[in-house]
Formats: sequence, structure tokens, C-alpha cells
Amino acid sequence: MATAFDPASLDWNLLRALGAVLAHGSLTQAALRLGTSQPTLSRQIAALEAALGAPLFERGARRLRPTAQALALAEPAARMLAAAQAIALAAEAASSATGQLAGTVRLTASEVVASQVLPALLAQLARRHPEVQIELVPGDTLSNLLEREADIAVRMLRPTQGSLITRHIADWPLGFYAHRDLLAAHGGPPSPDTLAQGRWIGFDQSSQMIEGFRAAGFNVDRRFFAFRCDNQIVNLEAVRQGLGIGVVMAPLARRTPELVAVLPGLALPVLPVWLTAHRELRASRRQKVVFDFLAQALRAWGEGPA
Repeated sequence: MATAFDPASLDWNLLRALGAVLAHGSLTQAALRLGTSQPTLSRQIAALEAALGAPLFERGARRLRPTAQALALAEPAARMLAAAQAIALAAEAASSATGQLAGTVRLTASEVVASQVLPALLAQLARRHPEVQIELVPGDTLSNLLEREADIAVRMLRPTQGSLITRHIADWPLGFYAHRDLLAAHGGPPSPDTLAQGRWIGFDQSSQMIEGFRAAGFNVDRRFFAFRCDNQIVNLEAVRQGLGIGVVMAPLARRTPELVAVLPGLALPVLPVWLTAHRELRASRRQKVVFDFLAQALRAWGEGPA
């Protein structure tokens, strides 16, 4: 006779594995999200299926398709994980009530902010509070904060969930920039009338930049962009290396002397910067110290250097 499923004896890492695969539809992407290997994640899903006595996913051409059993488990599993994280946070708050800052704060930010902005700021934080340890998770999804896989998030879109504390830090301008050597080799920067003569950097699968150009009155397609990649870090480095004209955050471009503004009269959207945390932030002195530091440091980063 089969043994009845007992959630009390279940390894909760299996529930995290289930949630990640449901969110991403892929063992590879889910493993990257959780910071584990694909074989480990596959074994965790298999262990959960064995405990339940039912399959959770069917393999499709491109994605894993969840079964009815997996979909039925999704919401209660998320609630169980949230409850476990709330207990951990409450225990942390109780320990931090003594005024001790020593411990870890887990941050998440976009890949560009995580690699180009935060390291210098976190070095300042380390000098000021060396007892605080930081874990940084590059990524653009809010789910890692909602699922309490991070304590604080830097986001370029305002979260609407009522369970989160949000603070608008700044609006960082965007602009078109190119390496000065590239512009010199092409006889100077292009004008609105000679856009096609420039060498442009755009996205591969995303149509965001094409739509932006068309909204500004320039009827372009993907062939307009001589170099195409959906990774923002790669595109930024491509601009720095003189591969083409691309979109760069203005405060970051000001810190790169070899970059020159192109078509400065063409208005681009600003990048709103939001700092987000759980409401329990108020109970943790360590998280509040990091949150307040980042709020000030990110604002100052966007304002300088001139």
C-alpha cells in the first residue's frame, strides 16, 4: 500500500524547486535562478513526484508543461514557503533587536545595476559597516523578492504589491552614446536625417528599440541594427568597444570619458529607480541600515559626476 503524503516531513527545498520550474518552464533556467545545477534540480523534482505519487511535468518541445497536480500545488506551496521565510525573518528581527549589525543582507538588481553601479557603492558600505555581509542576485524579475529570496531589490519599475515597501530614489536619463573613435571613423555623429549611415546596436529577439524608433518617427526594422543582442551587459560593452551606437544610462556614460552623446536632442525615456523591501524591514536594523544607505548612495550616483 502506498504511503500517504506527509507535508510535515517534506524537504522544503523541493517546494522551492517546484516553484522555480513552474515560473520558468525550464530546468536550466530554474537552476540558474536557484543557484544550483540542473541535475540537482531534476532530482528534487523527481523526489517530490515520488513523495506525491504523481507526475508534475510533461516535457514539451521547448518548455516543461505542468500537470494538473503541479498547478494545484503551486499556490499552497508558495504560501508554505512564504510562511517559512516569515518565521526566519521574525527570528532575525528578534536577534537584531540587540542592535547587532553582523549578518547577511541579500540584494537583487538588474544585471546592469548589479555589475556597473552596485560594486562601488557596496565597497563604501563595506568600509562603513564591515560586519554586514552582502549577497547580490542579478536579475530583472520581482518574483525573487516576493518569494523572499532577497531582502531588498533595486528595480526600474514600481512594484504594485501592497506587501512591499517602495521608495522612488531617482530618475536616471537614458541617451544614445558611441565611442569617440567610432564617430571619428564615420565622419562624426549621425543626424536625424542620416540615421541609417550610423552603426547601431539593438536587441535581437526584443522589439523594444524598433518600436521606440518608430514611435519617434523613424521607420526602421531589425536590419537597421548592425549588432543585435538581448543582453544589456553585452550591449554596453559593445558600445564601449566602439562596435556601434547604443543606449546607455547617462550617469554611467558620464563616467566613461571615451563615450560621446549622439543625437542629444532626441528625447529618450528616463529610467525610474525604485528601492523595494518587505514590510518587515522595519523590524531588522541590519536591513534598514543597508536600505537607507542604498537610497542615499543610488541618488548620489545618479547626480554625479558632472
